[in-house]
Amino acid sequence: MPTDFFGRVMVVFQRYGMSMLQGAGVSLRIALVGTIVGCIIGFAVGIVQTIPVEAKDNPIKKGVLWVIKLIMNAYVEFFRGTPMMVQAMFIYYGMLPLLGLNLSMWQAAYFILSINTGAYMAETVRGGILSIDLGQTEGAKAIGMTHVQTMVNVIMPQAIRNIIPQIGNNYIINVKDTSVMFIISFTEFFAAHRYIVGINNMYFPSAAIEMIGYLILTLVASILLRLLERIMDGSDSYELAQGDQLVMAAGTYSHPDRGTPFDEVNKEYEGEEQRERIRIGLKNRNGSTRGGR
Repeated sequence: MPTDFFGRVMVVFQRYGMSMLQGAGVSLRIALVGTIVGCIIGFAVGIVQTIPVEAKDNPIKKGVLWVIKLIMNAYVEFFRGTPMMVQAMFIYYGMLPLLGLNLSMWQAAYFILSINTGAYMAETVRGGILSIDLGQTEGAKAIGMTHVQTMVNVIMPQAIRNIIPQIGNNYIINVKDTSVMFIISFTEFFAAHRYIVGINNMYFPSAAIEMIGYLILTLVASILLRLLERIMDGSDSYELAQGDQLVMAAGTYSHPDRGTPFDEVNKEYEGEEQRERIRIGLKNRNGSTRGGR
């Protein structure tokens, strides 16, 4: 066994590298599924939380919305206010047996991570919706759209761009938070580290490999998410829709035959240059010009 640190790291990686890679793949899989399902839950909860209640609404509608919003607020506050490790123990060892549900460790891990992510995403979605100008909601209602139609067709397409960075942030957090799933005996990236330490008691080399592995996973996710944001932003250069009547009425439309102001300057310059050539030609032929007499 090598005595230096880097030698021990290489020995650990050579012996248990495949187990670590398999654990990293499991962590990525759970984090991805949990983030996707959590986003779906968060979008549903966030849209419901922003349903407006007006004074003229039916009292029954007000009461139903109040109860639904109360339940959803309780869900969000519970899962945001308690550690995921405690949630995993409470759900897997307590709630599921109490309800008579027999879920595998994979199913339990998906479920726990999804509902935890959904609680955070609900507040993210709510903030993204509130960041859109209220005038757009009023305009959609003015043409007869319902709340759901307004959300789907007007608000959410704009809010998603504001939400994308936080979705990526939640995914990166989930990649790291999968390490708490060892509490329900689930084998993922961190569980491989605990297995290695239990065999040879080499905490430091194994922990160093784990840290580098988590750092690589999160950096790759960050780069891909930045690329997705650039794709959604589109090109920096764009052209106005020339066929839009509003654009033409606003005075921003330029007829193709007209050219640009730069073209007009060029034409003037070319005209002056041509007149100068004619004047020089006449001067050379006659020896003088009318202006020179």
